[in-house]
Formats: sequence, structure tokens, C-alpha cells
Amino acid sequence: MVRFSENPIMSSCVKPLIQKREAPIVLLHGFDSSCMEWRYAYPLLEDSGFETWAIDILGWGFSDLEKLPPCDVVSKREHFYQFWKSYIKRPMILVGPSLGSAVAVDFTVNYPEAVEKLVLIDASVYAEGTGKLATLPKAVAYAGVHLLKSLPLRLYANYLTFYNVSFSTSIDCTNVGRLHCLMPWWDDATVDFMTSGGYNVSSLIGKVKQKTLIIWGENDSIISNKLAVQLHCELPDAMIRQIPDCGHIPHLEKPDSVVKLIVEFVNSEAKKLDKCVTQV
Repeated sequence: MVRFSENPIMSSCVKPLIQKREAPIVLLHGFDSSCMEWRYAYPLLEDSGFETWAIDILGWGFSDLEKLPPCDVVSKREHFYQFWKSYIKRPMILVGPSLGSAVAVDFTVNYPEAVEKLVLIDASVYAEGTGKLATLPKAVAYAGVHLLKSLPLRLYANYLTFYNVSFSTSIDCTNVGRLHCLMPWWDDATVDFMTSGGYNVSSLIGKVKQKTLIIWGENDSIISNKLAVQLHCELPDAMIRQIPDCGHIPHLEKPDSVVKLIVEFVNSEAKKLDKCVTQV
């Protein structure tokens, strides 16, 4: 249950078969996407021995939102917190790609006890919310949202997003990427988010105390890798790794490389902790 809805929200996620004592890896997704964004990387993380969750952010993905709750930033944050409190229940390694990085930063600063470490992938954390879209008349906003789920626009977006994938892979990503747009509540939820103002987390970055891994596609044409350097400078405890020949969504384009970096990040920190305990 959440404070902003009288009814329980049937939330969609990919749930691990086995829960372990170690910190779980929890995967968010980007703007107007779903947990299926992790379909290539998720099995690799599980094969590496990690308890892994992939969660649909409120208002996107495949949750049952027949009685539509608010889908603004505060509601998305509380929904995720209640999910964490009900099912995960311990500090996690939180992974946020693109706008999911803004979701992760916002959540981490507000609920630091829930996050042990952060992984930010091609992070969209410097945008000032939804900008002028927040002031659009509702009729215009709905028209824009209808265009957003069109096949040609999604295909063009994938053309900009990926660096070097085959046409068949781009078609596959387009078809899978727009599946959630067919949910009956999707238009209303997306308009509600757009007109609410969206995420503006640049002032929160310096408040993140958790150790953070920044991953960036070297050929990202959506968000400049100069912002990766800026983010690295502003985060108190961060390391940065670039993936060559890769665009804006490395976990779809180069899932092996992304998983390798995440596993090395988590395991290296665990080894340091074990060494300290042994020395004591």
C-alpha cells in the first residue's frame, strides 16, 4: 500500500528465483521503458551468482494501473520505496540507466538506508525536468504522447540511441520497447508525468554518499560523455568506466561488457571488506 492510492498497486517486476544474504542488484530502466530493457543483461547477472531484480517504475512498464494513481516524481519514489520495504528489505546495489539514473539519485538521497552502492549508466541527471512540456495544454500533451508510441518515431529514436547494431536488432528493440505503450493506462500516466515537471536532480548529486560506478557508452549521441566527467567530479565517491563502440544503452548493445563492469565493481568492494575483516 502507498499513501497516495487507496488501492494496492499490482506492480510488475522480474523476481529472482532465490534470495541470498548478500546485497541484491536491483535494475531500474530509462524514460518510458520497462524491465524488459534488461532482457540481455539480466540472465548474465544471475549466472554470475547475484540475486537480481528488475523493476518497472510506476507509470511505465507493465504494472496494473487500472485505477491510475499519480505518476509524478514523489509518487514514483514512494512506490519504489514501498516495493523495496515489502520485498527486498535490505540495502541494495541500485542500477539506473539514462533517466533511471535520475530516479536512482532521487531515491538514494531520500532513502539512503536502502542503497548500499550505485551504478549509473549513461546518466540523464542534468536535465531540468520535463521543461516546457510541463506547461503544455492537456490536449497537446496527449497528442504528443500518442506520437511518442508510434512505430516510426520509436525506430528513429533507436537509430539515435544505438551506435552499431543491425537493422534486425533495431527492429526487435523497437517492437519490445513500445510494448508497454499498449497498456490501457499508458497515455494518462505519461501525460501526468510530463505535466508534473519530471526529475530535476542536479542539486542532489553531491549529496550521494554511496560508492558509485559510472558506466558510459563512448559513442553516446544522446548525452555527451563530457557530462560523465562532470558527474564523476561531483559525486563524492565515484569511479568511471567507458565502453568503446557503444551508444546510449550499453546494457542492450554491449550487455557482456556492462555485466563484467558491475560484477567487478561489486566483487572488488566485497574483497576489500573481507580483507579488512581478516586483518582485524
